[in-house]
Amino acid sequence: MTREDHRLRVVAATPISEELIEMVVAREPRIDFIRDQELLPPMRFPGDHSGDPSFERAPEQQERFEALIDSAEVLYGLPDESATALKRAADANPDLRWVQGMPAGVGGQVKRAGLTADQLERVAVTSSAGVHVGPLAEFAVFGLLAGAKTLPRLQEQQREHRWTDRWNMKHLGQQTILVVGLGSIGRETARKLKAMGAKVIGTSRHATPVEHVDEVVHPDSLAEVVARVDGIVVTLPGTSATEKMIDARVLANVVPGTTLVNVGRGTVIDEEALVAALADGRVGFAALDVFASEPLSEDSPLWDSPHVLVSPHTAAVNSEEDRLIAELFAENARRYLDGEDLINRVDTVEFY
Repeated sequence: MTREDHRLRVVAATPISEELIEMVVAREPRIDFIRDQELLPPMRFPGDHSGDPSFERAPEQQERFEALIDSAEVLYGLPDESATALKRAADANPDLRWVQGMPAGVGGQVKRAGLTADQLERVAVTSSAGVHVGPLAEFAVFGLLAGAKTLPRLQEQQREHRWTDRWNMKHLGQQTILVVGLGSIGRETARKLKAMGAKVIGTSRHATPVEHVDEVVHPDSLAEVVARVDGIVVTLPGTSATEKMIDARVLANVVPGTTLVNVGRGTVIDEEALVAALADGRVGFAALDVFASEPLSEDSPLWDSPHVLVSPHTAAVNSEEDRLIAELFAENARRYLDGEDLINRVDTVEFY
């Protein structure tokens, strides 16, 4: 049902520029976008939705901030990107109906918030899934290329000022790559790989053909499929169904020297099993943007492995991210007001 006369009260719960607010309101004039920039932490770089960690509100400012949050029908971002603050808002504001999350994986924050069944029914939460597709697919290809082109050996010899005889490098266009998860990131990764000439196998619980994917297999077949690929790209969200999907059994069957890239969630890979696979050469190179626990523990052996590239969950950050999220929000606001389904609504069972 269309609600032409309804004014949508949106409160900025996370940093957003005045320029982007103006763009959102121009696209959906039925929005009243409430914000107090003094109460929002300054961003240090694009996509810095938590803002400067040194930022603190005085008690009076915190009261004002929470009062704004509690007046909202819609929140742009989780308050302070905090699961605890989301729970407080859901408890305090019975009129809250929708929260636009900044991360693609906002479902994890929602799960940690421990909302009641009634609150999960009342408050829709949407993610930014799709916004980060291009950068993450590029990182996936970058990781595969780094493995194929022996980046660790090149870096070691450069550090040592050591010129050696030439050696064989692999050609990504002649490789078979397994993309674990054919969501938006997986499909874009497959598209880029096919453009380079690679053969692509993808996992899906559905046998439906996917463009740019030569073969679709069920995730239950992972342990068998890895025995015929040169590289593996993980793009899956972190859920109870995907936890440690890449485990010791799967890694035991990989071709020695396999390249492994993770741009999904760190919990999908059993890190203890990965460390063992790196040590014996089954995994020749791993490019990891995500980890089971973040920040990565200082005593994790992954830091010191010469065959691991550690990226601090930064592969998705780019100068266009904030604009793309704002554009997605504007479209979702139109859908909300027009009674249509929201894009990227978080599943309240698996929280993805």
